[in-house]
Amino acid sequence: MNNHVSKKIILWPIILLFSLFLAIFSNVNHVNADSYLKDIKAKGTLVMGTSPDYPPYEFLSKGSNGSQIYGADVELGQKIAQDMGVKLKVKSMSFDSLLVALQTHKVDMVISGLNKTPERAKSVDFTNSYYQSGTGLLINKSDKDKIKSYQDLKGLSAGAQVGSVQYDLIKKANKNVKVKGMENVNDLILALKSNKISAIAMDSAVADSYVSHNTGIMKISVGLHSADSNNNVAFPKGATSLVKQANQTIKNVTTNNLYVDQFIPDSIKHMSSNKQTSTASSMWQYKDFFISGIKSTMLISVVSIFFGIILGIIFALMRLSKNWLLHSIAVCYIEFIRGTPQMVQIMFVYFGLGAIVNVPALTSGIIAISINSGAYVAEIIRGGITSIAKGQSEAALSLGLSEKQTMRYVVLPQAFKNIWPALGNELVTLIKDSSIASVIGVGELMYQMRAVQADTYQGVAPIAIIMVIYFVITFTISRIMKYFEGKISHGTND
Repeated sequence: MNNHVSKKIILWPIILLFSLFLAIFSNVNHVNADSYLKDIKAKGTLVMGTSPDYPPYEFLSKGSNGSQIYGADVELGQKIAQDMGVKLKVKSMSFDSLLVALQTHKVDMVISGLNKTPERAKSVDFTNSYYQSGTGLLINKSDKDKIKSYQDLKGLSAGAQVGSVQYDLIKKANKNVKVKGMENVNDLILALKSNKISAIAMDSAVADSYVSHNTGIMKISVGLHSADSNNNVAFPKGATSLVKQANQTIKNVTTNNLYVDQFIPDSIKHMSSNKQTSTASSMWQYKDFFISGIKSTMLISVVSIFFGIILGIIFALMRLSKNWLLHSIAVCYIEFIRGTPQMVQIMFVYFGLGAIVNVPALTSGIIAISINSGAYVAEIIRGGITSIAKGQSEAALSLGLSEKQTMRYVVLPQAFKNIWPALGNELVTLIKDSSIASVIGVGELMYQMRAVQADTYQGVAPIAIIMVIYFVITFTISRIMKYFEGKISHGTND
């Protein structure tokens, strides 16, 4: 009997997960290519995905409604949408998530200084090139006599954005270079200035933008050439109607040289005010960014801990249940969630489940963090319940209380008193973990810090500020939890 039950416990979650993956991928691929343009016009919105850390192509800057995405690629996206007769909506996310978002239909197109490569062309469709870029090498000015080309990087470390053509280019060009990939270009700049890496391979125009706002670095010719230096717009595989429509716009743009003569200059106007003379004054100008980040962080944390406690109670009781099915479901849920990275869970909810039901980024973040918190809270509550002596339950049952009443009125109140400090610690941890939601474009503190970095070209100051903000929030929460712990612990405050 035990062997039979064990097989059921092992098999049913495998079948369930297989069915879920099958449903997701069948949904991703089941799209009528001829209806793409028609569907876009019907909904009246063209959703563009981009990674706004690549000026002058796409970057975050201060706008009338807080942080806004500007750039030559955004101007191109607006032109494409205008020619389609629809409005443009821009979604921000990490560069290496863009094509996943396109394949799972979270976005309709990707414009992000993206180069067409044979590997990428297998999963998405590309338009004709709208701009040809080169590759530059950023170095510290103090190294100008030591590093004059990529060949001088032997035995040194070079950085590049993960998933970029430059990352592959520098890696293949010199086998003796230690290539460090990072998702965000601002992190690369910070690593270069702090001598964590010796050079950065990046798009030439982007390199010029960073050099103009950072006095300690300079650009040199990388000495490398690639056939994949053309920037292209990406659409879902099979979206021929969208590609044809966008190519018409791109033909007009390239014929009239609009990208170079109009889009890039318009973008530079938003960059010209980014240089600040005083770090303190520049950070104060972005107080609204940080306030917005605090609101989103607290919203995610409060809602997630609420649902996390509910899920925790349910699955803790299920795990303690004598019913083998309920017990096995709880074990699989808790062990699976605790055994997978939270970032992967957030991306799966947003991109994976989002392929079936279109879930906004903020909602996806809350769902994923709530599910993750629920698994840990379940173990905390289970530990609290098992810490209560069996004599308590036996006494309650002997007085005529049912098992449910015993659990509700006798066991759980005492268990919660015992686990209160652990729940407080979980809330503090959850507040910090909410920063992971920035990977899918949720505007919490980490996201807003990136926005301030991009707009001011200051790497360390925004990091220091959100460190202080996180400390103030978590310390305040800890003191509040400590206060109530004293209230519920034997009715004293000691």
